[in-house]
Amino acid sequence: MKLLITIVCFCFTFFAQAQVEKDDVLFTVDGDAVMASEFIRVYNKNLDLVKDESQKDIDAYLKLFINYQLKVKEARRLGLDEDAKYIREFNNYKKQLTKNYMSDNKVTDALVREAYERTTNDVKASHILVRLDESVKDDTLAIYNKVLKLRERVIKEGFEAVQKEVHDGKSVFAEDLGYFGGFKMVYPFESAAFNTPVGEVSMPFRTRFGYHVVKVFEKRKSLGEVTVAHIMVSIKQKDSTVNSETRINQIYKKLEQGEKFESLAKQFSDDKSSSQKGGALAPFTGGQLRSKEFENVAFSLENKGDMSKPFKSDYGWHIVKLINKKGIQPFEEVKNELQNRVKRDSRSELINSALVKKLVTKYEVKEHKKEGLAYMETILTDGFFKQSWRTPEDIKEGSIITIRDTEITYKDFADHLMSNQRTYHNRLVDYKTLLKTEYDDFFEEQVLKYHEDNLEFENEDFAFVLKEYRDGLLLFDLMEKEVWNAAAKDSVGLQKFYDDNTSNYIWSNRVDAVILSSVSKETIEKAQSELKKDISVEDIIASINKEDNPNVISTANVFEEGNQALPKDFEFKKGVSQIYEHNDSYHVVLVKEVMPSSKKTLEEAKGKVVSDYQNYIEDNWVASLNERFKVIVDNKILKRVKKQILKN
Repeated sequence: MKLLITIVCFCFTFFAQAQVEKDDVLFTVDGDAVMASEFIRVYNKNLDLVKDESQKDIDAYLKLFINYQLKVKEARRLGLDEDAKYIREFNNYKKQLTKNYMSDNKVTDALVREAYERTTNDVKASHILVRLDESVKDDTLAIYNKVLKLRERVIKEGFEAVQKEVHDGKSVFAEDLGYFGGFKMVYPFESAAFNTPVGEVSMPFRTRFGYHVVKVFEKRKSLGEVTVAHIMVSIKQKDSTVNSETRINQIYKKLEQGEKFESLAKQFSDDKSSSQKGGALAPFTGGQLRSKEFENVAFSLENKGDMSKPFKSDYGWHIVKLINKKGIQPFEEVKNELQNRVKRDSRSELINSALVKKLVTKYEVKEHKKEGLAYMETILTDGFFKQSWRTPEDIKEGSIITIRDTEITYKDFADHLMSNQRTYHNRLVDYKTLLKTEYDDFFEEQVLKYHEDNLEFENEDFAFVLKEYRDGLLLFDLMEKEVWNAAAKDSVGLQKFYDDNTSNYIWSNRVDAVILSSVSKETIEKAQSELKKDISVEDIIASINKEDNPNVISTANVFEEGNQALPKDFEFKKGVSQIYEHNDSYHVVLVKEVMPSSKKTLEEAKGKVVSDYQNYIEDNWVASLNERFKVIVDNKILKRVKKQILKN
């Protein structure tokens, strides 16, 4: 038993020693700590990107990582992180990155899944709306009760009877909505429709337009999306001699005889918005069109190019041709698109609210709402509704919200009110309602702003990605200044580097030649025979490639030894070569000139010389950085790092 306990304790101790702790410092650069966890994360991230096993050597990678940190240190010493262009580019990136972390993932995932279900299903419904300005928050009971009575009438009398009596198109709307799916209505309306059982009428609910009730008639799977072209002959014809049905049948006969749909649409279709596009309409989903007949025919077509027989709608006679048809897409294929739509939609308010609720607890947010709003009510005036109200200079000191050690003052809230006066221009809203509405928005805004400002210290993933970009952007500017531009501008240094290293820039054996290639050995034998008779390449090709049939292809160039166009056993000899089988074809080469191995001029080797010179400058520069900045590696921590990496 004692032995077992000893073994367990030893294993636990070994494991604990092998694990790298969050605050373990792997090395310092002039006293600035670089954490072991950062090195492990970067190493593991890049591990799968390298194929050369030598690059996976931990000690070699550590050397590269230290050099990287030396360059970042030098960039800061030179003040590149204070450059206006750098700051602007970095802040733009940070702003974009922040958006990806400013949400409650569980709520977002649930809304995305809900959105998928609603975009893959349709609901057929009608509604009654009693208009109410969205700024009105109180005293809405009378409107609610009015809509409640209308609901009772719809249940007893039926929607159509109530619709005829109450719809005025101004303050009361009673409308048939047909079929619709997700994102077609404002979110509260969409939710009420999808959550109401078929045949029932919802309880009154509010959107930004007012109070509604919705009656649901049917639910079905979405028909997907269809793109069609059509030819339409209007029922109303200016020419009294034209019979719409006769005309559409004449057009259909022309189609059966092989005439082009697009041409006939341009010539005869009365739908001028689509006729010049060959009748093509924008893609649409089930329930999106007012014409049920048109929709049914469009979705009944199965294969691209299929055409309907002539049919009649309320607008005229049609012939429809299918251009494209998309069924319901799998969730994973549309997930990213739905995430973006959810974040742009009013659903995002739910995401923000859920996040704020968590952050209020996390940041120990304290509100002084009651006394704060009471005070603000005393300093607000009717000038607010004329955009002339200003934050008083003698406004009360103190905080209306406290987020950790950050005080959000009365002045901050007053400035928020002042900047939102335009929303209430010429709209008399009682102060209590106005202040409550604006405070709720202000509170959420301040909590989210605090979270955004402190995200780098709260979220490790965000901090790591941001640091990577911050350092990488600095490094790019530094390398451009110290290495790339230096090499490009230093013509004297470049010439000297070339003179000192001319042995590295050598032409291999080359030939100025024309290669004739064909899959037919017989054809190449014929070409070889004619080349030996001094017949020109142009005449040979013209003779062999009759009737635009490319039996032989020629390639003229200066080819260096090792060029993939040359056969591996190619003999560098002037004249007509033997026939080679290479790359699944047959080849004969007319060698005009053989150019033996020689030194390249600077101009000929310039690309390689500049690249090597840049590496030379960088190596010397990094050596000087190692002398300027003192690097101290903690070998105990390095051992732990190696064990953890190798264990994984």
